[in-house]
Amino acid sequence: MNLAINDTDSPTATTYHRLITLLDDGNARYRLIDHAPEGRTVEASLLRGHPVPQAAKCLVVRVKITKQMACHALAVIPGDRRTDLGRFTEILGGRSAALAPRETAEALTGCVSGSILPFSFRPELPLIIDPGLLVHDELFFNAARLDRSVALDTSDYLTLAQPRIEPISGPLA
Repeated sequence: MNLAINDTDSPTATTYHRLITLLDDGNARYRLIDHAPEGRTVEASLLRGHPVPQAAKCLVVRVKITKQMACHALAVIPGDRRTDLGRFTEILGGRSAALAPRETAEALTGCVSGSILPFSFRPELPLIIDPGLLVHDELFFNAARLDRSVALDTSDYLTLAQPRIEPISGPLA
């Protein structure tokens, strides 16, 4: 898959540059890791050389509020966990929750699937992170690209992202 990395007008390039600007302007302690293109959490963790629980797995969740109204949220969970969709219905006051369709997730985040950031640049996409990910000194995630990742100091992440912290994950089936 060509990510149009050199195309500065692509949504992926725009989101990547927005991320790097945020990290640099916020004096974040981070490093970039180049690797073969990979969007699956376990495989990306192996390429980056860290334990899977340190991976920030990012998913867009659609919560149905009424029959005609829904909202979305960006879920960030440890790489070795699954999203607890039932918790999203409780947290956001909905009737049901499901993972958003790929096209919706990509449109809301400006990232291709597998490279979604643990940051929301849209006010209509609240960011909710599982506290299980925050036990690590450093988080790892794809940098809006499948071939480059970020290792970011957890305290710097919390300062810059300002996420809502809620238990939103469960063990893998």
